[in-house]
Amino acid sequence: MNRVTCRLAAVIFALLLVSPVAHSAEPARAQKYMAATANPLATETALEILRRGGSAVDAAIAAQMVLTLVEPQSSGLGGGAFMLHFDSETGRIVTYDGRETAPASARPDMFLGADGEPMKWMDAVVGGRSVGVPGLLRMLELAHDDHGILTWSELFADAIRLAEEGFPVSARLNGLIKADKQLRVFPDTEGYFFGPDGEPHPVGTVLHNTPLANTLAIIADGGADSFYTGPIARDIADTVSNAPLNPASMTPSDIARYRAIKRDAVCGPYRGFTVCGMPPPSSGGITTLQILGILERFDMSGGADDLATAHLLAEASRLAFADRNQYIADPNVVPQPAGLLDAAYLAERAALIDPAKSMGRAKAGKPENETMLRFAPSGDEQGVSTTHLVIVDGAGDVVSLTSSIETQFGSRLMVRGFLLNNQLTDFSFVADKKGVPIANRVEAGKRPRSSMAPTIMLNGDGSFRLAVGSPGGSSIIGYVTKTLVAYIDWGMNIQDAIEVPHIVNRNARTRLEKDTAAEALAPGLEALGHTVNITRMTSGLQGISREDGVLLGGADPRREGVALGD
Repeated sequence: MNRVTCRLAAVIFALLLVSPVAHSAEPARAQKYMAATANPLATETALEILRRGGSAVDAAIAAQMVLTLVEPQSSGLGGGAFMLHFDSETGRIVTYDGRETAPASARPDMFLGADGEPMKWMDAVVGGRSVGVPGLLRMLELAHDDHGILTWSELFADAIRLAEEGFPVSARLNGLIKADKQLRVFPDTEGYFFGPDGEPHPVGTVLHNTPLANTLAIIADGGADSFYTGPIARDIADTVSNAPLNPASMTPSDIARYRAIKRDAVCGPYRGFTVCGMPPPSSGGITTLQILGILERFDMSGGADDLATAHLLAEASRLAFADRNQYIADPNVVPQPAGLLDAAYLAERAALIDPAKSMGRAKAGKPENETMLRFAPSGDEQGVSTTHLVIVDGAGDVVSLTSSIETQFGSRLMVRGFLLNNQLTDFSFVADKKGVPIANRVEAGKRPRSSMAPTIMLNGDGSFRLAVGSPGGSSIIGYVTKTLVAYIDWGMNIQDAIEVPHIVNRNARTRLEKDTAAEALAPGLEALGHTVNITRMTSGLQGISREDGVLLGGADPRREGVALGD
């Protein structure tokens, strides 16, 4: 048996028994390097790269290729990503923007029906109309050019072998296939995810993906150019343009024009630490930092089961989401307010919180002068099928990467063994409200607003302390913020902070995680004026912290991730 086959046998049992209510009392521990990803096979691959002297970026690329195969519902070649990179030598954090773009054919009214009304969200998701030009590979190649140590081609070897030899269908993947009503719409996805009997592949089925193995081999040999030009690009464009449902014009030129972008991180203080995140077009960094900047004016030491703390967390989130929904969009198209993280502005926002009463729906603030361009607010994106990974390498460099195809199984369109995203449904379906433009409206070449929030936190001396992120649509911001508050204010280790029950407010209802201790907060929050919704919140947080020279890793038991290191 070769190494991959042996490893497959070693992890299959863990994959089959993944439980959303599993509890890991202790974080993983390591001295030299560590990887935390959403799937044991991907984590093992990342760890092998680190053992061979690879960089954090090398390990992230190798893990992401495996995730394309074993977690197809969440991310992959047909989607996009945002990444933070911490350079331990310089202390600098750089972000990489691999967000999808709208093709040249995209128009502000593309998600309106014949009656002029917005389409139902799922009606817009499935098929060609929702697909943006994928950005993942261009972004990973750009980061590899900057920080790679091992050769590009060798980072694909594990994923290629696993695609050829097969991987076990986990309980999570099986359950998602069963629950999805759209996978049977297209022959390619139906043929891949269902057996000859028409039933979803049972748990433990060894699933092969030869087309993906071939695609990965082409990219390993030819780099990202082999994806963005030539036969692969033509097949993507043809699949979108000729989709049996919701066809939309995407051309090989749309794909060839795609560029990844390096951007400066957005950073802010919290309790003596520096927290850094992704700038627009993701709203994750600014909104998380706004919530923390508001909360820093309050005592948050009460803990996870404290009513006053839950109230403050929800109210601060309302204020930040009000600004997010009004202002944040692709900065290359829409001018962004400069003052959203100013200390004086956050103090002004914090003063709006009444500890004894909910404010209800918050209004956006005015971070700049009255002459700035104003926009109408727009709602939240609904996709939840994303993935997150964190890597710390032997040199101390760190990657925090969130990647996505948007909702579970994306557009349900499959090309050469991978699924295409539905990220264009992250745009506002309407272009204006009462004649006032919406910042996140659809425009050709534009990047839709995201909530992905890969995060890196530094100590006061600029050294690395923690990296974290999660899937979950616009709830990502709440999941990440809660984890940071639990780690900093409540003194929890990274694993316990991840496992704390979720309390999320996106400037509407206050959502409490079902079947957790958070449910007990409902009566008290309702008495303070909150409208409460108790619901399942399947985050997928991964995190690594460094404390006294030791790496501690955490993985969310709500999914099937694991942290491993040496």
